[in-house]
Amino acid sequence: MNPAPGESPFFGDLARVFAGIGRGELPPPDGLVDVMQSPAGPSDVVCAFTAHTIIAAGIEEPDIRRRLPPGDLGAPMEAGFLVWLGEQLGAPPGMLDIVLVATGDAPATRVQIMPQRGESVARVERARRYRRDVQVFGDSDGRGIGVVGRGLARRWEVAVEVEPAHRGGGLGRGLFAAARRLVPIDEPLFAQVSPGNAASLRAVLAAGFKPVGSEVLFLTRPGNSAPD
Repeated sequence: MNPAPGESPFFGDLARVFAGIGRGELPPPDGLVDVMQSPAGPSDVVCAFTAHTIIAAGIEEPDIRRRLPPGDLGAPMEAGFLVWLGEQLGAPPGMLDIVLVATGDAPATRVQIMPQRGESVARVERARRYRRDVQVFGDSDGRGIGVVGRGLARRWEVAVEVEPAHRGGGLGRGLFAAARRLVPIDEPLFAQVSPGNAASLRAVLAAGFKPVGSEVLFLTRPGNSAPD
């Protein structure tokens, strides 16, 4: 039986969605849009998968559906809709990112990592706005830095920054792979990469992450102060 307009056979909150993705269970390519409650964490979000979109935001579902032309799979990611959603939320849309996932644990790499402080590093400062339980790590020579923490819907997320003079030698790939050993075994670890950042995208893919979709975040609760 086909679902009624506005009804989806894919149920659950966003945390369950990401847990399923970690097990290889992607949302079904059914051409539908799921509207969910705001996720745990500081951000609301629009997530696009293959022929399936999830909007998790503090907006009434009928208001969202009135803005989306029926049958237009790309409409939730169009600039006009994202700007409108940001106006309703009081938070502008962030950049569009490709979302990739790997599981915790990974083969050993030649990159030896150690805890870092990194308070003045822009990458770390941004991570602490969007994530909790942030761990900062880097290679033993101080050429690159990474952060792992709980972000959107309390999923584990990683981001990496390599000093310009040391890019292109595999350090980014090694840091992304090392991050997989900083989360519990078999837990999904997510990475978000701008589509134009081809070097980072190659590094993430080489570290064993697989692309699953794209997303735009809205930082609706700054300071990462939202309750779990």
